[in-house]
Amino acid sequence: MDAVFELLSGFGGDGSTMMVSAFVFLSAAALAFGVMAVVQVRLAVKRRAAEIGTTGAAAADDPRSLRYASKIATQRLIDYTAKHYSGENAGEVKELRRRLIQAGFLDSRAPAFFFLARAACAVALALLAALVAPYILSAESGMFWPMVLVGGILGYFAPSLYLSRVISVRQVEHRTGFPDFMDLLVVCADAGLSMEAALDRVGRELADSYRSLSANIHMATLEMRAGRTLSETLDHLADRLGLEEARSFATLLQQSEKLGSSLTEALRVYSDDMRHKRMSRAEEKAYSLPAKLSVPLTLCVFPVVIIVILLPVYVRLKVGAY
Repeated sequence: MDAVFELLSGFGGDGSTMMVSAFVFLSAAALAFGVMAVVQVRLAVKRRAAEIGTTGAAAADDPRSLRYASKIATQRLIDYTAKHYSGENAGEVKELRRRLIQAGFLDSRAPAFFFLARAACAVALALLAALVAPYILSAESGMFWPMVLVGGILGYFAPSLYLSRVISVRQVEHRTGFPDFMDLLVVCADAGLSMEAALDRVGRELADSYRSLSANIHMATLEMRAGRTLSETLDHLADRLGLEEARSFATLLQQSEKLGSSLTEALRVYSDDMRHKRMSRAEEKAYSLPAKLSVPLTLCVFPVVIIVILLPVYVRLKVGAY
């Protein structure tokens, strides 16, 4: 070490200063080389990932690949099903599309997917019943085919039941959040916002509490920006929500627009009506609770109480008899 200091001092001046300078230079060089190595590794990883993605896309677009053939077959099946649904029973198809929109399925091919899901569920449950039946039924029992038939029927109606369940859940959310929507709309109208701006603002405010209602309101604002009138937008919003309150709201705004009355005052009156309706529904549920509790009380609690009361008498009679 002394030799190194003597060598550095021979080159000039203070050896400690030269040593610190050398250390600083080596540290900076090591840091620079480390950063360059990391950057090169990341660029290599990105290049390889891009090559893999390009290769996968090319393989997917290759007409000779199994993935491409499966994709084309699935697309043809969906297109055929959609064409079949649009060609027959137009009224039923329209009603099915309305229900699918109320459930949140906005794809134009949703009826085709619904039909395929219904057929798949029917076949799957029929096969499941056929596999389970030998373990449940005896060999000489004649209930094998009826059980398979019942499984197929249940699978056929399972998508419809699921769709009804989704619609009812979403309607409960919409009905719960509609009074809040009206209150916020009144506040925005009092602040001087236009109807489009008020709907956009209210939709963003309700995003955390009522996601489905907020999404439908956002779609209404997009329709207004696309050029639809306020009446048409509110009619479509009422169809998507599936609420009588929303239809009444659309009718109210249409009448206010035609008659030239104050929109803010109409919104305030309708908002008060919505709050009263929500309170009335809550009171109705509270008043119906005793009647609903009478059935489980009669079937479950009263027999136990009667047994507890009469059991000591029965035991005393039995003991006294001996």
